[in-house]
Amino acid sequence: MSSGEREFLEHYDPKDFDRPSVTVDLVLMSVLENGLHALVMRREQHPAKGKWALPGGFVRVDETLDDAAKRVLKDKARIASAYLEQLYTFGEVKRDPRMRVITVAYFALLPAARFESAVKAASDLTLAKIEVPWKGETGGAVEAASKEGAKLPLAFDHAEILGLAVKRLRGKLDYSEVGFELLPARFTLRQLQDVHEAILGVRFNKPAFRRRMLDKQVLEATGLHEDGVTFRPAELYRFAEAKRARR
Repeated sequence: MSSGEREFLEHYDPKDFDRPSVTVDLVLMSVLENGLHALVMRREQHPAKGKWALPGGFVRVDETLDDAAKRVLKDKARIASAYLEQLYTFGEVKRDPRMRVITVAYFALLPAARFESAVKAASDLTLAKIEVPWKGETGGAVEAASKEGAKLPLAFDHAEILGLAVKRLRGKLDYSEVGFELLPARFTLRQLQDVHEAILGVRFNKPAFRRRMLDKQVLEATGLHEDGVTFRPAELYRFAEAKRARR
């Protein structure tokens, strides 16, 4: 560091500029009962008291964004670990009535079983069904509903954050392995179709879907069949990349 820069920093006053607060919000999604769901928590204090929000929190001065997201995942979502990727940064000036708050949203797609213990242990957490009022990758706000079908009012701009997550997920589904994150290591083609239908909000012709998936050459037959069923057991497949990664 040069003497000129050192002198500049010694006299620099951070209070010369307004500093917005920064938060992280976690979009933790899964497929449950043939529908796309997200983990939300009921706010117990103002603002938006009584509404439902994504697990989130303010970023501390001494931590990185990723560290803040991991802390919120553990402390508020009650999930020990998960692969989180940044989704988008939301910075509308009046998105939070308290003050100027910029939030960095993180996204993770997890099997429904990963949420079971968290939801059972915390009465303020629930897996809300995401109701998407638009088709394809149109984008826009979405709605959340309880298991019984009651609307869950969302706090702040979290309806828009969830909507962007759905749009991004739909866009990645056909060219990436993202859908396989919701499946066991070995799965049937019916299970794979259920995941695609839940995320995209459409129904596929069974033979056409299976033919398209097999033609993409991302699946490998295991030579095994599902067990514990009363009907004819279906063949089990695995994601081809998973096999190559183990070599």
